[in-house]
Parts: sequence; C-alpha cells; structure tokens
Amino acid sequence: MNYHNTTSGFDIATELAYLAIDEFKVHFISRNFTGLIQRYYYFIEDEYGDPRANRFPLMDHPLYTVALVIMYLAWILVLGPLYMQNRKPFQLKRTLIVYNALQVALSAYMFYEHLMAGWLNYYNLKCQPVDYSDGPMSKRMLNLCYVYYISKLTEFVDTVFFVLRKKTSQITWLHVYHHSLTPLETWVLVKFIAGGNATFPNILNNFVHVCMYFYYMMSALGPEYAKYLWWKKYMTELQIVSKHKIISYAFVKREPNLNLNYYKRK
Repeated sequence: MNYHNTTSGFDIATELAYLAIDEFKVHFISRNFTGLIQRYYYFIEDEYGDPRANRFPLMDHPLYTVALVIMYLAWILVLGPLYMQNRKPFQLKRTLIVYNALQVALSAYMFYEHLMAGWLNYYNLKCQPVDYSDGPMSKRMLNLCYVYYISKLTEFVDTVFFVLRKKTSQITWLHVYHHSLTPLETWVLVKFIAGGNATFPNILNNFVHVCMYFYYMMSALGPEYAKYLWWKKYMTELQIVSKHKIISYAFVKREPNLNLNYYKRK
C-alpha cells in the first residue's frame, strides 16, 4: 500500500484503521503486544523515517535513547543518592566552570548554525517543509539536528552534578521531566523531521541556554562574581517568554494553501 500516492486522506485513515484492527486481533490472541508495537514502529519508520539519519549512532532504533533515559533516572533517583548517602558533597568548582563554559560554546555554535543552515537565508516562518534531499544545506541542517540531540544527552550531567553536590532541592519534578523528555523529542526530530519549521524552537532554546549556562559558569567562579549577575532575575522571565513563543508558534495560522504532502519523505 503506497500512502505517498494516495489522494484521499479519508481513504488513508480508513485503510489504516482496518489494518490496525486486524493486526490488533492477531496480536491480542497471541498476546504478542511487543510484536504489535514493533510492527507499527517499523511501518512508521519505513513510511516517514528519514533514511539519512540511520548513519548516525543511536538513530537506528529509539530503544537506545529510551535505555539511556532509564539509566539516567535510575542513577539520579536511586543509585546516585545511595552513593552519596554517607559522603560529603563534592565541590566540583573547576569541573562546573569547564562544563558550563563548554555548554555555552556548544549552544552558541548551534544557535549560529541554525541561522546559517536556513533561518537566516531561505527559511520561511509561515511554511518551511523539511528538505530530505542530499543537498549541502539540507545535510548541514540534518547534522545540526543530530548535534542538538546529542546536546540533550549531555545535559544529563546537570542533574548528576546536583546529586554529587547534594543539591537535592534543585532536582525538581519539572527538572527531571524536562531532562528525560527532551532526548526522546530530539530523537524524533532527527529521525523524521530534521529541518523546516520543526527546528525553529531550537533557535530559542539555544539562545536561552547560552544565557543560562553563562550564568551557571559565572556563579561557579565564586561569590566575588555575584555583583556581575544582577540580570539573574531576568533568566526566569526569558525562559517563560521563550516557551510562550514556542507554543504560540506551534499554533500560529499557517499558509491557507499549505500542501502537507510536502512534509512526507520523498
């Protein structure tokens, strides 16, 4: 069944519904729910996945990323606290300075690359389909999206440092939720929609992270630098505004003649 050449969206939905019912009956009788999930994943991957992404490590299957998230949760919620139970908190001053400086540099690089790979040149805010070709700019954006995905894995270290320094008050539910979800979101980005409008939130996120990690770096230098951090109160406002812009952008009115078929993999 070739869905790329099907003209009626209703026909596609109907065929998929019947297929889903038949498949569910077969796997329900055999209790093979894992097989059902795998079958639908491979169907979606084959129909909409970007084959260019398969050359990157961790991108041929989502379970690798899921496993990393589970390991992260196990360490920060169970293993890490047990390890630190009878130990004094680590200071990690130099480590924090270097780590945050590297995150500033990485976020600044990704911010620049998002602009150069499309948003400062030919990308359209109203409607920018994903370019799945092997053109230089398309591959540049794909590579950048993968770097963005890897950056979300490196941010696990934020929470690891909190555990080692016994800063448990900073390990909030929102913090853990955010750091657990973003690697999965960015994996989907690279695998299916590495380009186009889906990359716009990345720019705002990179800008916020440049400011955020620069603040963390300055804070790690010591209390004598506190006088230079007068702009701390604006950090929360910046984060809220950026999230508001991302949500607003997701619901903004699109071009009336937008052809959604362009978003399908060629």
